[in-house]
Amino acid sequence: MSVAQQPGDAPTQAQTAVQSQSQTAGGRAPILQGKGLIKTFGRVIGLDGVDIELYAGEVLAVIGDNGAGKSTLIKCLSGAYTLDGGELQLDGKPVNFKRPQDARDSGIETVYQTLAVIPALDIASNLYLAREERRAGPLGSVLRMLDKGGMRDRASDSVQKLGIQTIQNMGQAVETLSGGQRQAVAVARAAAFGSKVVILDEPTAALGVKEGNAVLEMIKQLRENGVPIILISHNMPHVWEVADRIHIQRLARRAGVITPQSHTMQEGVAIMTGAMTADGKDAKKIAAEEETL
Repeated sequence: MSVAQQPGDAPTQAQTAVQSQSQTAGGRAPILQGKGLIKTFGRVIGLDGVDIELYAGEVLAVIGDNGAGKSTLIKCLSGAYTLDGGELQLDGKPVNFKRPQDARDSGIETVYQTLAVIPALDIASNLYLAREERRAGPLGSVLRMLDKGGMRDRASDSVQKLGIQTIQNMGQAVETLSGGQRQAVAVARAAAFGSKVVILDEPTAALGVKEGNAVLEMIKQLRENGVPIILISHNMPHVWEVADRIHIQRLARRAGVITPQSHTMQEGVAIMTGAMTADGKDAKKIAAEEETL
């Protein structure tokens, strides 16, 4: 994708940024790639031939209006939905997720808006939920005793790697934490086990300004740690702050891929709503010209 340019014109800053981004992506293979993804619900089309690429060490934001197919796309990538068509590749190899556990086993972790934490359990237990570790030797194999001390130590390491300073006691019950701290626990769990990809669904939606900024810092830290991230968000300032590339969904299709350097927030919203195309053209003018042909 490149911004429209007339022959002989000097490239604009937006065009240069998009071309540079395209060349960088073109020189390496994506970690996760979807080609022509299709998902239908009876007569309702959720995804209509969507392409998506996620590269190592980047934050790929996915934006779009309600009903554009964002949630459907993410659920197909995370195994919550099975695809009806198209191909999904992880590390260049075709994958076919039938359930969320298949995606998790492949190294794809998802943090949904609901967080899926158990308030009555402590932080360490939530981080190791369904992945509990048992003690070594007969205590673990025969008596099936959990390695609670080891899990708390490793949970503390995971939290510290994300630079989270507001959580210190891994034995603290999640129900005593604030909304931002609970989000931090969910993100830390995804980071600890998401060896390939971490997907974050509206991670700042229910948070205040201070807690939202703390989550953004966690996302930046994840990127610095080399973890590729897919971020779904309606918060445009947050998207333009942390995203390397922005995938725009519209009417079950990909309307384009832009960068914060090539397009402003206003232009991104215009593409999202159909007022503008990704190459900078007026969508209504294009439609009028096509009608006259």
